[in-house]
Amino acid sequence: MAMDLLDELSWRGLVHQCTDQDGLRAHLQSGRRRIYAGFDPTADSLTIGNLVPIMLLAHVKRAGHEPVVVMGGGTGLIGDPSGKSAERTLMTRETVEANVRAQRPIFDAVLNSQACAQGPAHKVVNNADWLCKLGYLDVLRDVGKHFSVNMMIQKESVRARLVDREHGISYTEFSYMILQAYDFWHLFEHEGVSVQLGGSDQFGNIVAGLDLIRRMEAARAGRDARLQEADEPHVAFGLTAPLVTKADGGKFGKTESGAIWLTSDRTSPYAYYQFWLNTADEDVVRFLKTFTFLPKERIDELAEATHDNPGAREAQRALAREATAILHGHEAMELAEAAGRALFSGELGSLPEATLREVFENVPSSEHARALLAGGVDPVELLIEIGLAKSKREAREFLANGSVSVNGQKIGPDTRLDASHLLHGSMMAIRRGKKAWHMTHWG
Repeated sequence: MAMDLLDELSWRGLVHQCTDQDGLRAHLQSGRRRIYAGFDPTADSLTIGNLVPIMLLAHVKRAGHEPVVVMGGGTGLIGDPSGKSAERTLMTRETVEANVRAQRPIFDAVLNSQACAQGPAHKVVNNADWLCKLGYLDVLRDVGKHFSVNMMIQKESVRARLVDREHGISYTEFSYMILQAYDFWHLFEHEGVSVQLGGSDQFGNIVAGLDLIRRMEAARAGRDARLQEADEPHVAFGLTAPLVTKADGGKFGKTESGAIWLTSDRTSPYAYYQFWLNTADEDVVRFLKTFTFLPKERIDELAEATHDNPGAREAQRALAREATAILHGHEAMELAEAAGRALFSGELGSLPEATLREVFENVPSSEHARALLAGGVDPVELLIEIGLAKSKREAREFLANGSVSVNGQKIGPDTRLDASHLLHGSMMAIRRGKKAWHMTHWG
């Protein structure tokens, strides 16, 4: 094996609960194993909070085992009540199927990234392929009989809803545990999968799956699962990672502009890079362990650099580079990094148009008639029009003292703006001081 999977996950802080750590270690060391994590298609993308189990699967691949991605085309029709205080709105089959298709590239991107290139190929399956074929009476007879309602109502997500009379919990969501447990048994039986990974909020569902496997195997052997010997070796295992938190108590993955998504149509590579670059010193080492494949020696070096010279933000830059390259590729990472440098320096001329638009997506902007450029536009009037100056006197002062630049080039009060100032034939990025930007579009 390329590395010991449990040792790797442990030093990275990615082991929270394990159903039998010694047994799992022996299981992993005795041959190549198939290991899965499941993802429900509640949206047409996944958020950065879903990245942890994907990284777990990536480490599985790097350790020489076979990762299996289970997309919840079936369970997504029901909805996991874990972490929810009220009933989910049921999605149509068409929406769920569209979300499954939209999420697929995320897994391929991470699991085919450069650091995972040498591992076994990953497999992506959709649990709708088996769950949607089940008959209701067959499930009640063959699966439901193995579940104790007494046990099910002890699950935290169920118990909390049972005491909340305003919302309660429907039989539909109450049954979610059975469906996810059946996933594990089906994969164990038909795909040779023996380990399930997930976040700590999934531990109850994982244990339910292991119990179902034990009971189904006992039923097939004609014995009572309740009489299983305590020292009888386990045939399947579960492992969870801790939920990611921020040192200041804020919610991880949330910014002023909203959630950080894992597809570029929702969160651009530039915005993704900037999210990691803005990581607090208190969090950066932990995030390097969780969201990159950098080795321990390199992370220790970055931890020391942060301690000795936090202002240099060397660890944050390494985190932003590595995390962006893993998800979006090396080229997109380099463009995002170049865009950050260009925005800081004001030298924007080298950026591709698409990158330039990404960088200025959330910057104030305005539309102007291109015909005005033929006679030259007075920068004094323009600064007032776009809100970078309150009066002509203030605008002239800004221009006279070199505080105003267009596309990174300083201009004075006598400059006339014309078509030669346009970037990509249609844009002018105007900056006053170091941080006040405005993007003008000329059409």
